Amino acid sequence: MPDFVHLHVHTQYSILDGAAAIKPLIKRAKALGMNAIAITDHGNMYGVKNFHDTATDAGVKPILGCEVYVVKNRFEKDKDEKAGDHLILLAKNLEGYHNLCKMVSYSFTEGFYYKPRIDKQLIEQYHEGLICCSACLGGEVPQAIMHNDIEEAERVVQWFKNIFGEDYYLELQLHPSGDPQKDADVYENQLRVNKVILELAAKYGVKYICSNDVHFILAEDAVAHDHLICLNTGRDLDDPNRMRYTFQEYLKSPEEMAALFPDHPEALATTLEIADKCEDYKLTHAPLMPNFPPPEDFPIALGELRESFVKKIEDEEMLAKIGACATVPELEELVAGDKELSDRLMVAKQYCYLKDLTYKGAHMRYGDVLDEKTEERIKYELSTIEWMGFPGYFLIVWDYIRAAREMGVSVGPGRGSAAGSVVAYCLKITNIDPLKYDLLFERFLNPERISLPDVDVDFDEDGRADVLRYCVQKYGQKRVAQIVTFGTMAPKMAIKDVARVQKLALSESDRLSKLVPDKVTPDKKHGETPFDFVYKESPELAAERESPNQLIRNTLKYAEKLEGSIRQTGVHACGVIIGQDDLEKFAPMAIAKDAELNVVEFEGKEVVIGIGRFGPYVRHDGKFVSLAKTDDPYTVGLDRAVELISQKREKDAKAKVPIRSFPEEPGLAVLNGRYGPYIAFDGKNYRIPKGYVPEELTLEQCREIMAKSKKK
Repeated sequence: MPDFVHLHVHTQYSILDGAAAIKPLIKRAKALGMNAIAITDHGNMYGVKNFHDTATDAGVKPILGCEVYVVKNRFEKDKDEKAGDHLILLAKNLEGYHNLCKMVSYSFTEGFYYKPRIDKQLIEQYHEGLICCSACLGGEVPQAIMHNDIEEAERVVQWFKNIFGEDYYLELQLHPSGDPQKDADVYENQLRVNKVILELAAKYGVKYICSNDVHFILAEDAVAHDHLICLNTGRDLDDPNRMRYTFQEYLKSPEEMAALFPDHPEALATTLEIADKCEDYKLTHAPLMPNFPPPEDFPIALGELRESFVKKIEDEEMLAKIGACATVPELEELVAGDKELSDRLMVAKQYCYLKDLTYKGAHMRYGDVLDEKTEERIKYELSTIEWMGFPGYFLIVWDYIRAAREMGVSVGPGRGSAAGSVVAYCLKITNIDPLKYDLLFERFLNPERISLPDVDVDFDEDGRADVLRYCVQKYGQKRVAQIVTFGTMAPKMAIKDVARVQKLALSESDRLSKLVPDKVTPDKKHGETPFDFVYKESPELAAERESPNQLIRNTLKYAEKLEGSIRQTGVHACGVIIGQDDLEKFAPMAIAKDAELNVVEFEGKEVVIGIGRFGPYVRHDGKFVSLAKTDDPYTVGLDRAVELISQKREKDAKAKVPIRSFPEEPGLAVLNGRYGPYIAFDGKNYRIPKGYVPEELTLEQCREIMAKSKKK
């Protein structure tokens, strides 16, 4: 088998241009014997996290990239350059990935004009860690060749060679279709371009690769993809002047690629060289908590700051240096060159400020003199918050809730597990007193269960924009973003879209779409697709697959193939990201219609409402929660689903918090279980007999219950 890696691949995140869903794409690459594959969507990096994780899980090396649009000046809105020249950029390491994120981010936030655009100034600034390929016929080098400007092609090659060195490659493509018109437009130009590219490669010592401009997975998907292009361009299928692909843009096997380039096996082999250059790197990292610097006029006591700062420092030499600092500025200067220590010092400052605010709020809530129980609870919560590194989180939430109230924006009383925090109560994040209602802090934050705190905050709809503007003003435009969402083609919409480009009569399109059930809930666990479900529930629609009207048959055929394709981007109703630094340093930014801010992709878990063997349920992150009898699965909304998930999360957390534990017997605990309290010890569980109060069990009683259970 010839060795070859696809390095020019568009997934369905090349919206309405790519028809390759990521999971089946990776599955097909695996079946073809490929141990690596790239993602190079047009202008965006929406799919890279999904692609990276899916490929890694399948044992296929993910190569993360983008086909960017390059113009002379990204800030100028010139209609002659609204599309720009195509260019393939691949991240060979984590530095390259972050640099690519920055360029793609700026292409939206600074260069967007019809399309997201970069320029060579950005390429020169952020080229480190990147591999560059000259792209398809839309690339700058092929365009110069097609315009018979060989001198310009040479200048372009020299420029990129100078920037990227051995990481610059020229790209060969061949898409013979057998269609005279398509071949005249594409294949013949590719032959002409390839001839000159080989000459330029030899003249300037640049290696070359072959690629296939992949937009769909299988050859038989070409017609469905053709329908997608019609949707994208707003043209009918029978329009003679519309955009057409060659039908060769599928994931070809290494053998097929070798047959296309029999005289240039080195072009295939060089794709392996690029794959080998690309390192295995992870996109996951520890949470990056945003900073909330205390006000400049807040007096930080050196002793208190130092006490908090040194708690996780073990280096004796550094401890001695810290101890020798006589002022806070001296301490700041000492750690200025060390990011880890600087971040830790910031957390310590935040803790001092949080502690001050908490006690001021405690005296307002509980009176001038705090009783022993309240004092102990506050100390315990503050120490936990400090140890887990979340003082800044509490301060940020406190700050925007305080600001909202000052602006006259209605704020909810506080709900969810945050109601179990006395600190949150003292900061007026919640108005529910956890001491009064005997609520556990561990449901919210538990050092034994490392997870991020989760504060549910409700703002009135009219004031939400004011709170967003405050956050942008406070933290900076580049550090605050909304979360992008992706709208996909459901069966009903897919039928309407395909019918439209095929010019099926509107009456027939409406009739077919109305045969689709209002709620489509396929059994994905057993591989049922949405259209499988639709045809099962609607035999009338299933029968239309054999209609004597070919347009109807084709409508259903291609709607089925395009179902699930990403149709447009949107904005999450309430999700907002606040970053520790400019967000483009960590993830690609973009813009979206109706978004008040820039948008960024956020890896979340989908919420699914379905009907299973035991009735209606909500599924989230692999866990199932039954709907209440009063909940209609066909009308229940996201808010209710999230409420049920939160209740389940709180219940699970409560079950993990010991009712009683015994320091003299490590590992022995009284816990809440699904069927009531029980004793857990040494990997075994013991039912508590009637007559015992779980909260009052002694160690001897626990031993007695376990002994009797073993004997029985």
